Amino acid sequence: MNEVSSLKINAKVSDAVNFYRGNDPAELVKKYGSPLYVYNESILREKCRELKSLVEYPRFFVNYSVKANSSLAILKIAHEEGLLADALSPGEIFLNLKAGFHPEEIFFVSNNAGDEELLYAIEKGVLVSIDSLSQLARYGKLNRGGRVAVRFNPGVGAGHHKKVVTGGSDTKFGVNAEYIPEVKALLEEYGLRLCGINQHIGSLFMTGEPYVEGVKSLLDIARQFEGLEFIDIGGGLGIPYRKQDGESRLDLASLREKLSPILNAFAKEYGGNIAFKMEPGRYIAAECGVLLGRVNSVKYNGPKKFIGTDIGFNVLMRPVLYDAHHDIEIYRPSGAASDKEEKVTIVGNICESGDILAADRLLPEIHEDDILGVLDAGAYGYSMGSIYNSRPRPAEIMIKEDNSVALIRKRETLEQLLTNQVVTDTKNG
Repeated sequence: MNEVSSLKINAKVSDAVNFYRGNDPAELVKKYGSPLYVYNESILREKCRELKSLVEYPRFFVNYSVKANSSLAILKIAHEEGLLADALSPGEIFLNLKAGFHPEEIFFVSNNAGDEELLYAIEKGVLVSIDSLSQLARYGKLNRGGRVAVRFNPGVGAGHHKKVVTGGSDTKFGVNAEYIPEVKALLEEYGLRLCGINQHIGSLFMTGEPYVEGVKSLLDIARQFEGLEFIDIGGGLGIPYRKQDGESRLDLASLREKLSPILNAFAKEYGGNIAFKMEPGRYIAAECGVLLGRVNSVKYNGPKKFIGTDIGFNVLMRPVLYDAHHDIEIYRPSGAASDKEEKVTIVGNICESGDILAADRLLPEIHEDDILGVLDAGAYGYSMGSIYNSRPRPAEIMIKEDNSVALIRKRETLEQLLTNQVVTDTKNG
């Protein structure tokens, strides 16, 4: 596995970071099957460390957002790197606990949760964030006298697509600042202790300005409450998905220069040794993952050339859901060169006309049996996958720091499609 044999085409991005660490992508697919999620441990750890040092403040903590990638191997590395975790469901709480996080290291950022979900978090000793007045009353009835956090809408939203903007005037998330008196009344009515407040303005912003404005707004809200233990300033930091076109990275140094004095000045003003947290998921997980898949057909429909792969939207949902861009690399077991560039549309194997991975993309000529590498697929890849068209989910592997490869999730089998199904006797009703 250490001698590269396939030809790598259009692969300057993965080569620049030594993503495969001497392993041949085509051989990985041969061993573990296609499609295949591949993660790089070194890149994952590097991103954890980058964000831990984002703010110059002694009580600054990073909560890894499990929804981005909930594989136990990823969670365990995040925990080893000293990150905390947030969860959006009992299932994510369960996985965090299995990965080694203690209840006090987990933050349940609930949204429209019912009694069963809230009670699960309460019984596990996990702090809950509430994001509406009605939910605060529901929680108060279930956990009278308990600790709680409230998610506020800072009035600022940002993101790469309207579906991921979670702050501002048109969002289902958070409590508007105008309802602070009602929040205080409910806290008093149920004897709840407000230990923290949080926000999230959206996902995949590439400039720090809206984030900083959201933080300032949240701090204004915090000034209206006494005795807070922490303020969670949210996440949503973007990564450059168009690296092959030279897209610039989010300037973390500039963001640090803006955030650090703001948070330090607030802490001095507020007192009480207050902590600050943030909730990045994508930034930590996205760039450590590549999705490999095989080219099964090449065809023309009229003037348009289609490249048919086994990477359907059951495996990677982002392009269909958000019109998201992922750079594409080519790994050719035959070793033959591509003589030209051409505009192609890369599609999956799902019975939907919208099953498009990359539309009208200019790429080196692609052949049948090539292996494609979909870059920056570590976040919202496997975690958003499905078994649509009754296709079992792919395997996941980790390229470790010593260059060895570990299987971290087995490929599902056809038999597992029957898991939890109950076949009744249709003749007898």
